[in-house]
Amino acid sequence: MQGKVALVTGGAEGIGATVGRMIVEEGGKVLLCDVQIEKARTLADELGDNAEAFELDVRDLDRWHQAVRTAKDRFGKLNILCNIAGISEPGNVVEGPLESWERTIDINLNGPYFGMRAALPVMEAAGEPGAIVNIGSMIAMRAAAFVAAYSASKAGLLGLTRSVALDCAERGVPIRANMVHPGAIRTPMYDRYKFSGIDTPENIETNFAATHPMNRIGEPEEVAKAVVFLASDEASFTTGCDFTVDGGGAIRS
Repeated sequence: MQGKVALVTGGAEGIGATVGRMIVEEGGKVLLCDVQIEKARTLADELGDNAEAFELDVRDLDRWHQAVRTAKDRFGKLNILCNIAGISEPGNVVEGPLESWERTIDINLNGPYFGMRAALPVMEAAGEPGAIVNIGSMIAMRAAAFVAAYSASKAGLLGLTRSVALDCAERGVPIRANMVHPGAIRTPMYDRYKFSGIDTPENIETNFAATHPMNRIGEPEEVAKAVVFLASDEASFTTGCDFTVDGGGAIRS
Protein backbone atom coordinates (compact mmCIF):
# COMPACT_ATOMS: atom_id res chain seq x y z
CA MET A 1 0.00 0.00 0.00
CA GLN A 2 3.02 2.30 -0.05
CA GLY A 3 2.11 5.47 -1.94
CA LYS A 4 -1.55 4.45 -2.34
CA VAL A 5 -4.61 6.48 -1.37
CA ALA A 6 -7.83 4.59 -0.72
CA LEU A 7 -11.45 5.50 -0.11
CA VAL A 8 -13.22 2.86 2.00
CA THR A 9 -16.97 2.83 2.62
CA GLY A 10 -18.36 1.15 5.70
CA GLY A 11 -15.14 2.30 7.31
CA ALA A 12 -16.47 2.75 10.84
CA GLU A 13 -16.69 -0.91 11.84
CA GLY A 14 -16.48 -4.52 10.72
CA ILE A 15 -14.73 -5.39 7.48
CA GLY A 16 -14.44 -1.76 6.37
CA ALA A 17 -12.69 -0.65 9.54
CA THR A 18 -10.36 -3.64 9.35
CA VAL A 19 -9.49 -2.85 5.72
CA GLY A 20 -8.83 0.79 6.58
CA ARG A 21 -6.57 -0.17 9.45
CA MET A 22 -4.67 -2.67 7.30
CA ILE A 23 -4.14 -0.15 4.48
CA VAL A 24 -2.54 2.31 6.89
CA GLU A 25 -0.44 -0.42 8.52
CA GLU A 26 0.81 -1.37 5.04
CA GLY A 27 1.90 2.22 4.34
CA GLY A 28 -1.15 3.66 2.57
CA LYS A 29 -3.55 6.51 3.28
CA VAL A 30 -7.29 6.13 3.69
CA LEU A 31 -10.50 8.13 3.79
CA LEU A 32 -12.88 6.22 6.06
CA CYS A 33 -16.43 6.88 4.86
CA ASP A 34 -19.53 5.95 6.84
CA VAL A 35 -22.86 7.26 8.09
CA GLN A 36 -21.57 6.40 11.56
CA ILE A 37 -19.24 9.37 11.48
CA GLU A 38 -18.25 9.45 15.15
CA LYS A 39 -17.05 5.84 14.99
CA ALA A 40 -15.16 6.62 11.78
CA ARG A 41 -13.54 9.67 13.36
CA THR A 42 -12.45 7.67 16.39
CA LEU A 43 -10.72 5.15 14.15
CA ALA A 44 -9.17 7.86 11.98
CA ASP A 45 -7.78 9.58 15.06
CA GLU A 46 -6.31 6.29 16.21
CA LEU A 47 -4.66 5.68 12.84
CA GLY A 48 -3.08 9.13 12.73
CA ASP A 49 -2.19 11.49 9.89
CA ASN A 50 -2.65 8.86 7.17
CA ALA A 51 -6.38 8.53 7.86
CA GLU A 52 -9.36 10.84 7.80
CA ALA A 53 -13.09 10.30 8.28
CA PHE A 54 -15.91 11.51 6.05
CA GLU A 55 -19.65 11.26 6.59
CA LEU A 56 -21.14 9.47 3.58
CA ASP A 57 -24.50 7.96 2.80
CA VAL A 58 -23.65 5.84 -0.23
CA ARG A 59 -27.12 6.45 -1.67
CA ASP A 60 -26.26 10.12 -2.27
CA LEU A 61 -24.34 10.71 -5.54
CA ASP A 62 -23.62 14.37 -4.74
CA ARG A 63 -22.12 13.35 -1.42
CA TRP A 64 -20.03 10.74 -3.24
CA HIS A 65 -18.48 13.46 -5.40
CA GLN A 66 -17.66 15.40 -2.24
CA ALA A 67 -16.03 12.33 -0.69
CA VAL A 68 -13.85 11.77 -3.75
CA ARG A 69 -12.81 15.44 -3.77
CA THR A 70 -12.01 15.23 -0.07
CA ALA A 71 -9.72 12.23 -0.61
CA LYS A 72 -7.91 14.02 -3.44
CA ASP A 73 -7.62 17.33 -1.59
CA ARG A 74 -6.46 15.68 1.63
CA PHE A 75 -4.01 13.14 0.20
CA GLY A 76 -3.28 14.42 -3.32
CA LYS A 77 -4.87 11.65 -5.39
CA LEU A 78 -7.09 8.58 -5.30
CA ASN A 79 -5.88 5.12 -6.36
CA ILE A 80 -8.19 2.66 -4.62
CA LEU A 81 -11.94 2.41 -4.02
CA CYS A 82 -13.25 -0.24 -1.62
CA ASN A 83 -17.05 -0.49 -1.65
CA ILE A 84 -17.70 -2.28 1.64
CA ALA A 85 -20.79 -0.55 3.08
CA GLY A 86 -23.83 -2.82 2.94
CA ILE A 87 -26.89 -4.14 4.71
CA SER A 88 -28.66 -7.48 4.96
CA GLU A 89 -32.29 -7.79 5.99
CA PRO A 90 -34.39 -10.97 5.95
CA GLY A 91 -37.41 -11.32 3.71
CA ASN A 92 -38.69 -13.22 0.68
CA VAL A 93 -40.36 -11.71 -2.38
CA VAL A 94 -43.94 -12.09 -1.13
CA GLU A 95 -43.61 -11.13 2.53
CA GLY A 96 -40.50 -8.97 2.66
CA PRO A 97 -41.30 -5.26 3.16
CA LEU A 98 -41.05 -3.23 -0.03
CA GLU A 99 -39.06 -0.54 1.76
CA SER A 100 -36.50 -3.20 2.77
CA TRP A 101 -36.09 -4.20 -0.89
CA GLU A 102 -35.59 -0.57 -1.95
CA ARG A 103 -33.18 0.20 0.90
CA THR A 104 -31.09 -2.91 0.20
CA ILE A 105 -30.82 -2.23 -3.53
CA ASP A 106 -30.03 1.43 -2.87
CA ILE A 107 -27.19 0.69 -0.45
CA ASN A 108 -25.75 -2.56 -1.82
CA LEU A 109 -26.03 -1.92 -5.57
CA ASN A 110 -26.70 1.75 -6.27
CA GLY A 111 -24.13 2.77 -3.65
CA PRO A 112 -21.17 1.04 -5.35
CA TYR A 113 -22.45 2.20 -8.75
CA PHE A 114 -22.47 5.81 -7.54
CA GLY A 115 -19.05 5.32 -5.97
CA MET A 116 -17.47 4.01 -9.16
CA ARG A 117 -19.19 6.70 -11.20
CA ALA A 118 -17.72 9.40 -8.95
CA ALA A 119 -14.29 7.87 -8.37
CA LEU A 120 -13.25 6.45 -11.73
CA PRO A 121 -12.54 9.79 -13.47
CA VAL A 122 -10.37 10.94 -10.55
CA MET A 123 -8.60 7.57 -10.38
CA GLU A 124 -7.91 7.73 -14.12
CA ALA A 125 -6.60 11.28 -13.80
CA ALA A 126 -4.03 10.11 -11.25
CA GLY A 127 -2.21 8.42 -14.14
CA GLU A 128 -1.24 5.47 -11.95
CA PRO A 129 -2.43 1.87 -11.62
CA GLY A 130 -5.60 1.73 -9.54
CA ALA A 131 -8.04 -0.79 -8.15
CA ILE A 132 -11.67 -1.14 -7.20
CA VAL A 133 -12.65 -3.86 -4.75
CA ASN A 134 -16.35 -4.49 -4.18
CA ILE A 135 -17.70 -6.63 -1.38
CA GLY A 136 -20.13 -9.27 -2.55
CA SER A 137 -21.22 -12.39 -0.72
CA MET A 138 -21.20 -16.12 -1.20
CA ILE A 139 -24.95 -15.51 -1.64
CA ALA A 140 -24.17 -13.69 -4.89
CA MET A 141 -23.06 -17.07 -6.21
CA ARG A 142 -25.40 -19.35 -4.25
CA ALA A 143 -28.70 -17.61 -3.49
CA ALA A 144 -30.45 -17.90 -0.14
CA ALA A 145 -34.24 -18.09 0.07
CA PHE A 146 -34.66 -15.90 3.14
CA VAL A 147 -32.80 -12.82 1.84
CA ALA A 148 -34.24 -12.05 -1.59
CA ALA A 149 -33.15 -8.41 -1.75
CA TYR A 150 -29.65 -9.17 -0.49
CA SER A 151 -29.25 -12.02 -2.99
CA ALA A 152 -30.37 -9.78 -5.86
CA SER A 153 -28.21 -6.84 -4.82
CA LYS A 154 -25.02 -8.86 -4.53
CA ALA A 155 -25.63 -10.79 -7.76
CA GLY A 156 -26.25 -7.46 -9.50
CA LEU A 157 -23.04 -6.04 -8.08
CA LEU A 158 -21.15 -9.04 -9.43
CA GLY A 159 -22.32 -8.25 -12.95
CA LEU A 160 -21.55 -4.56 -12.49
CA THR A 161 -18.04 -5.29 -11.23
CA ARG A 162 -17.29 -7.48 -14.23
CA SER A 163 -18.62 -4.80 -16.58
CA VAL A 164 -16.35 -2.15 -15.06
CA ALA A 165 -13.38 -4.52 -15.20
CA LEU A 166 -13.93 -5.16 -18.90
CA ASP A 167 -14.55 -1.51 -19.70
CA CYS A 168 -11.32 -0.35 -18.07
CA ALA A 169 -9.26 -3.15 -19.60
CA GLU A 170 -10.62 -2.63 -23.12
CA ARG A 171 -10.06 1.14 -22.92
CA GLY A 172 -6.49 0.62 -21.73
CA VAL A 173 -7.20 2.24 -18.38
CA PRO A 174 -4.92 0.71 -15.69
CA ILE A 175 -7.69 0.29 -13.14
CA ARG A 176 -8.73 -3.18 -12.09
CA ALA A 177 -12.12 -4.13 -10.61
CA ASN A 178 -12.53 -7.25 -8.50
CA MET A 179 -14.99 -8.65 -5.98
CA VAL A 180 -14.51 -10.41 -2.65
CA HIS A 181 -17.30 -12.77 -1.58
CA PRO A 182 -17.36 -13.31 2.20
CA GLY A 183 -19.39 -15.91 3.98
CA ALA A 184 -20.75 -15.25 7.47
CA ILE A 185 -18.18 -13.01 9.13
CA ARG A 186 -18.06 -11.95 12.77
CA THR A 187 -19.12 -8.32 12.28
CA PRO A 188 -21.90 -6.07 13.63
CA MET A 189 -24.03 -7.13 10.63
CA TYR A 190 -23.68 -10.76 11.68
CA ASP A 191 -24.41 -9.86 15.30
CA ARG A 192 -27.70 -8.25 14.28
CA TYR A 193 -28.81 -11.66 13.00
CA LYS A 194 -27.31 -13.53 15.92
CA PHE A 195 -29.14 -11.44 18.51
CA SER A 196 -32.29 -10.76 16.47
CA GLY A 197 -34.49 -12.98 18.64
CA ILE A 198 -35.44 -15.20 15.69
CA ASP A 199 -33.73 -18.08 17.53
CA THR A 200 -31.23 -18.44 20.34
CA PRO A 201 -27.80 -16.93 19.62
CA GLU A 202 -26.28 -20.40 20.01
CA ASN A 203 -28.57 -21.94 17.39
CA ILE A 204 -28.06 -19.06 14.97
CA GLU A 205 -24.28 -19.38 15.35
CA THR A 206 -24.50 -23.12 14.72
CA ASN A 207 -26.75 -22.68 11.67
CA PHE A 208 -24.62 -19.97 10.10
CA ALA A 209 -21.42 -21.92 10.70
CA ALA A 210 -23.00 -24.98 9.07
CA THR A 211 -23.42 -23.08 5.77
CA HIS A 212 -19.63 -23.29 5.43
CA PRO A 213 -17.96 -26.67 4.90
CA MET A 214 -15.22 -25.45 7.28
CA ASN A 215 -18.03 -25.17 9.88
CA ARG A 216 -17.11 -21.87 11.51
CA ILE A 217 -17.73 -18.13 11.27
CA GLY A 218 -15.06 -16.10 9.50
CA GLU A 219 -13.14 -13.15 10.94
CA PRO A 220 -12.94 -9.63 9.45
CA GLU A 221 -9.15 -9.90 9.11
CA GLU A 222 -9.54 -12.88 6.79
CA VAL A 223 -11.66 -10.83 4.40
CA ALA A 224 -9.54 -7.70 4.74
CA LYS A 225 -6.39 -9.55 3.67
CA ALA A 226 -8.11 -10.54 0.42
CA VAL A 227 -9.35 -6.99 -0.16
CA VAL A 228 -5.93 -5.44 0.41
CA PHE A 229 -4.25 -8.02 -1.83
CA LEU A 230 -6.64 -7.25 -4.70
CA ALA A 231 -6.19 -3.52 -4.12
CA SER A 232 -2.41 -3.83 -4.29
CA ASP A 233 -0.07 -4.02 -7.29
CA GLU A 234 0.64 -7.62 -6.31
CA ALA A 235 -2.67 -8.42 -8.05
CA SER A 236 -1.66 -6.43 -11.16
CA PHE A 237 -2.89 -9.07 -13.67
CA THR A 238 -6.15 -9.81 -11.86
CA THR A 239 -9.39 -8.12 -12.88
CA GLY A 240 -13.02 -9.22 -12.99
CA CYS A 241 -12.13 -11.79 -10.31
CA ASP A 242 -14.42 -13.51 -7.79
CA PHE A 243 -12.37 -14.09 -4.66
CA THR A 244 -14.30 -16.15 -2.12
CA VAL A 245 -13.55 -15.96 1.61
CA ASP A 246 -16.38 -18.18 2.77
CA GLY A 247 -15.01 -21.45 4.11
CA GLY A 248 -16.15 -23.20 0.95
CA GLY A 249 -19.78 -22.06 1.20
CA ALA A 250 -20.21 -21.00 -2.43
CA ILE A 251 -19.20 -24.39 -3.79
CA ARG A 252 -21.35 -26.50 -1.50
CA SER A 253 -23.98 -28.34 -3.56
